[in-house]
Amino acid sequence: MNSLIRRFSRPLYIGWVGLRYGLISPLLISMSNPLAKGLGRLLSSKKIQRQNIGVRLRLAMEALGPVFVKFGQMLSTRPDLLPQTIAAELAKLQDQVPAFPAEQSLRLIEHHLGKPVDKIFKQLDREPVASASVAQVHFGVLLDGREVAVKVLRPDILNVIEDDLALLHILAGWIQHWWADGKRLKPREVAAEFDKYLHDELDLIREAANASQLRRNMEGPDLCLVPEMIWDFCTTDVMVMERMNGVPISQIERLRLAGVDIKKLAKDGVNISMLTCIQAIFKSV
Repeated sequence: MNSLIRRFSRPLYIGWVGLRYGLISPLLISMSNPLAKGLGRLLSSKKIQRQNIGVRLRLAMEALGPVFVKFGQMLSTRPDLLPQTIAAELAKLQDQVPAFPAEQSLRLIEHHLGKPVDKIFKQLDREPVASASVAQVHFGVLLDGREVAVKVLRPDILNVIEDDLALLHILAGWIQHWWADGKRLKPREVAAEFDKYLHDELDLIREAANASQLRRNMEGPDLCLVPEMIWDFCTTDVMVMERMNGVPISQIERLRLAGVDIKKLAKDGVNISMLTCIQAIFKSV
């Protein structure tokens, strides 16, 4: 019943958000249909339109929730589709959402690993260290003393995502058909690419396998450390990996205080990116 209500109410909410942030009127005005142009001008607000389009688009995606936030993040990496100013604004999207209850998280971990928590962990923090749109992460200690990070998918996340993806495909079809630049931007192909990316992210076994492959690839150059996956405790919905401590690369002052050579770090970052690209090319040949 809740899912049915959501399917009817969600399109209305998306439309309201589009109007609130002045995103629908420019689309209507750009159409060749005179009625659409007239409706677009009627809905247009000079006060809203004076605000930066990139900022309005970012705020709208934040209001629409996790799936649209992730879609905006993906678009920010596609300068072939968006002007640089808009892409830069979408890059500011933060994938941070309220955590779901600790009791629910522990029940999910027990259910998917098939054992009580105290039969796997010596300690498992009830409060998550990070919470995002698809999953949240808890720190813990295994019975053998290894410190780990435990990633668990949000409950019923697949149904929520499927509903929004269905709407996203519909919106992409409308944009491609009615908007002047629709065919050039190929919104249907972009929506399909995002659909695949998001479903891949919902499979933690796939994520663990990719991380293990990356760990093997990085053993030789010794440029970075990749956490070890604890395969005995990895499923499609729960992933347990070695816990690693560090400083976020964006916190430059903390890195300097820790004695990190910033120039070497930048050089190593470029080398890692190049090495990863070369390995991907050889893998695809």
